[in-house]
Amino acid sequence: MQIYLPIAEISANIFLLLGLGGAVGVLSGMFGVGGGFLMTPLLIFAGIPPTVAVATVLSQILASSVSGVLAHMRRGSVDFRMGLVLVAGGALGAGLGVVLFDYLASLGQIDLFITLSYVLFLGTIGILMLWESVGKLRGTSRGRGRGGHHAWFHALPFKVRFRRSKLYMSAIPPFVVGMFVGVLAAVLGVGGGFIIVPAMIYVLRMPTQVVIGTSLFQIIFITALTSFLHAVNSQSVDGVLAFLLIVGGVIGVQFGVRFGARLRGEELRALLAILVITVCGRLAWDVVTPPADVYSVILPGGAP
Repeated sequence: MQIYLPIAEISANIFLLLGLGGAVGVLSGMFGVGGGFLMTPLLIFAGIPPTVAVATVLSQILASSVSGVLAHMRRGSVDFRMGLVLVAGGALGAGLGVVLFDYLASLGQIDLFITLSYVLFLGTIGILMLWESVGKLRGTSRGRGRGGHHAWFHALPFKVRFRRSKLYMSAIPPFVVGMFVGVLAAVLGVGGGFIIVPAMIYVLRMPTQVVIGTSLFQIIFITALTSFLHAVNSQSVDGVLAFLLIVGGVIGVQFGVRFGARLRGEELRALLAILVITVCGRLAWDVVTPPADVYSVILPGGAP
């Protein structure tokens, strides 16, 4: 059953879009990620223009994250104080990211920038996560970066006690992490979970059991702000597409929370790493292979 997407200006299968939303919703509930790092490339594969995919996916991430946070709140696995610091940094980063997005769009380079950025970030994060997870599953990892010693940034000022995470540290590192994720959300159409989850585990050294819920809490506010800014600045949010993705995502995230509760932290990170590397590989393949329709542009004077 086909449905017309007015902003994307194409027709798409309604069941395919619902299924994509549901599948990514499951991943969101399991891994504490918004799912945009998978949804945006999948929509691009389905023929949705990258600019529309980036802006619209944020709406779906928002709905899935709200549903996921409610489920994690019932389990007491959300550090709200840490989440608010991440949100503060993310709001600043989102504003900067939207400015960068509009600038690249005006140059006509936004589509290539989005694809190459996904290949770079997904490839790096996926390989590092898989390496560490496999090491822990094999019993060869000795917890590097998670020991009792303190990193250099623990000497920074503005210390805050994050009781749920059992941490006493400067608010500056999570603020900077949130700001970086805000930029990614605006430019790449992601909630930033694939960055912020490893950062909270390996950099901020938060307990794994509160990382997923806290990540989703931060994603709610950043995606809401970024989606609004895109709608106002570039009018690239497709309401019909967003609705279908939201319906599938809200249902899927509830199943994801249940599945994730049955797996160990190392197993969850290994599965997420494999998904990230798979998507990265597909994007990289599309970049290096010749397009199906090769064409050239001829200027009015006749010169190529």
